[in-house]
Amino acid sequence: MVALSGPLVAQAPGDLRWVRVEDPSAAAACRGAAMTLAGRLEFPAARADQLTLAVTEAATNLHKHASQGSMLLRIARHGGRPGIEMVTIDAGPGVRDTGAAMRDGHSTSGTLGIGLGAIRRLADFTDLYSVPGYGTALVARFWPSPRAEPVAYAGLVRPITGETECGDVFGAAETGSGLTGVLCDGLGHGPLAARAALEAVAAVMEDPAAEPAVLVERAHRRITHTRGGAIGVVQTDGPAVRFAGLGNIAATILADGSRKGMLSVPGIAGHQARSIRQFEYTAGDGAAIILHSDGISGRWEAGALPGLNGRDPLIIAAMLLAAAGTRRDDAGVLVLRP
Repeated sequence: MVALSGPLVAQAPGDLRWVRVEDPSAAAACRGAAMTLAGRLEFPAARADQLTLAVTEAATNLHKHASQGSMLLRIARHGGRPGIEMVTIDAGPGVRDTGAAMRDGHSTSGTLGIGLGAIRRLADFTDLYSVPGYGTALVARFWPSPRAEPVAYAGLVRPITGETECGDVFGAAETGSGLTGVLCDGLGHGPLAARAALEAVAAVMEDPAAEPAVLVERAHRRITHTRGGAIGVVQTDGPAVRFAGLGNIAATILADGSRKGMLSVPGIAGHQARSIRQFEYTAGDGAAIILHSDGISGRWEAGALPGLNGRDPLIIAAMLLAAAGTRRDDAGVLVLRP
């Protein structure tokens, strides 16, 4: 298992920025967001320049070749000195040969084709996944100084159009022998939904090694003074997976070409919980454990996303958002790869 030095929790609004890339001016907005985050983290000047170049190339590529493109820039805290993650998603038309697309000089439109190859050279980590008809996701990580560190879990949240705070909040942590992950969808949208979800996740992260049912019960009691929400807690220990959910958080074990749903019970954390039950499952080698809110349609098809379970957790989360996310609701997804 990958060693990580501390829990991962969804960022405050100031730590991340989503930008729609639908016209040429969006590249400047993406570049400005990157420069702001690099300045906050005191990136060396040369590294900040490399980041902004990569961000500009990615935004330009989205505008030229994709539809409904968006870019996320956020502070990444995976142990040690924080860095910056860039995520792009779009709705098509897709990249048929992602390996070729990441090579310098490759072009599908008669241009120089240096964009994706430049990003690969400039970033500490990149991953690109695409399925024609379903969309494309690109992930790149930039640390202040060179660093290669795989991650075992990652999450993404995106607020409903018109809001800056997202009511979906995630958290994840190592527990000695495994991983614990939590996703809470606060009722409604905006600051009050975010407050409920943040308090629920904080309750779970106080002692992530406890049984999932215990953690859901703790969160339920902790947020009685809020508007409440749906919550799911998953825990892995080798191939064993334990899950407890209250409300409509979808939980899935994704393996090659197949998905196995995990059971949540009806209710609203903080308000309605007739019973809180925990269920046990088995995940095979290479499986990914996914929690997502109803801002991600549950109709995504595992068979249409071949090999996705074996990719970086953030690319899995990004691709689900690209393929099944909606802008009519807060969207949140958390992926564990034990």
